[in-house]
Amino acid sequence: MDALLILGGLLLILAGLVWLVMRAFATSILWGWASLLPPFTLLYVLRHWRSARPALALAGLGVIPLVVGLTLLASHDAQRLAAILSLEWLKPEVQAPSELAIELRGELNGRPFAPQQAELLDGVLSLREGQDFFAQSELLIRLPKVPQGPVRVDVLPSDKGVLPEVEISWLLPEQELPEARRLSRGYTLHLDLQPVAPNKLAGDFHLVLPPNFKTTLSGKLELFRNGLRYQGGNVDRQFDSVDTVTHVIQDYLERRFATSQVQLKPIGNLNFPLQSIDLNVQAQINGELQQLPIMLEKLDKRGWQVTADSFPPLPSAIAPPVAQATPAAAVVPERVSRPLDRRVRFSLEGLLRSPSRYQNLSMRVLTERGNTAEGRFQGIDQDGRIILRQRMSGPGEVTYTLLPEEVTRIELLEP
Repeated sequence: MDALLILGGLLLILAGLVWLVMRAFATSILWGWASLLPPFTLLYVLRHWRSARPALALAGLGVIPLVVGLTLLASHDAQRLAAILSLEWLKPEVQAPSELAIELRGELNGRPFAPQQAELLDGVLSLREGQDFFAQSELLIRLPKVPQGPVRVDVLPSDKGVLPEVEISWLLPEQELPEARRLSRGYTLHLDLQPVAPNKLAGDFHLVLPPNFKTTLSGKLELFRNGLRYQGGNVDRQFDSVDTVTHVIQDYLERRFATSQVQLKPIGNLNFPLQSIDLNVQAQINGELQQLPIMLEKLDKRGWQVTADSFPPLPSAIAPPVAQATPAAAVVPERVSRPLDRRVRFSLEGLLRSPSRYQNLSMRVLTERGNTAEGRFQGIDQDGRIILRQRMSGPGEVTYTLLPEEVTRIELLEP
């Protein structure tokens, strides 16, 4: 309401000033040109008050809704009003220096594409443009295998077999949700990325999709390979990510139990921004599985840390004693039980029949409209709709709610 009053008042004032200039031209050409300059406009009003009075009255009427709108805005959003009156919005926006050296040229869906964020997590390479919750444009490349060292991939349009899956998505101004397209063959891809300490990959990137996708991208690429950020060679604990919290908990448990033999189980997704986190974590400590309650808090200067953490640094490793020769004993092979692969015989009907069996597993759904939703299964609501939750590249997450009759294909992405 306040914005409408302010806009209406400004339009009335502008209409009054335009009318005043028109009446000045009606008086004479000289007065008309002179009225375009503020000092001579005032002189025209004083010399020809009777002619200028209706236009000034219209401009004066515009002052009333303008003042009322500004008063309403100041009552519930004083900071916004101060920002408007300070005219800082007229200054050009200063772009913060990027953490990554991305020198890519090309387009996505026929529009220029200049990603600011790039990462390779769990075998998914993502390039993202835009800082909002939904990216303006995003490119995803799902690699068949999770690389541990250098990444080298070459794909030609004629190649067959198991190939990386490419997905592009974009958000137009008139859309509320992004639109996505994906393909698994018929494109050209070249990746040659080398590790860069401490947690980056850098190298050549080249991608050409079929002509109907209107997508080409080529140049030098640098990306993060996990959710950690570094400052001065140390992990930046101010950065909000699951990997940062995992690093803090791992360091805490190693110092608490005075051992480096700590294997922390995944802690799941976190809905940032947060100031405190209460978790029950599982960890294999010196070969023994333990479940521990952990409370974390984020401090202004130190970042994330475990509450009441007063344990000293982990002592340096001591050389292990020399093993004494012992008679050779028969080695009994350990029987390893493989986890149940729930992807076998997975179907939409099975999911609706036994939703608890697939709780918190990663899935991908294709709808009748051609849209793709990917995330972790959160259950089925009272109306029978499937709920998926996906952690975004940046802070926050997105929840998809899908009717079973809209689903044309559903895939389970993990055992």
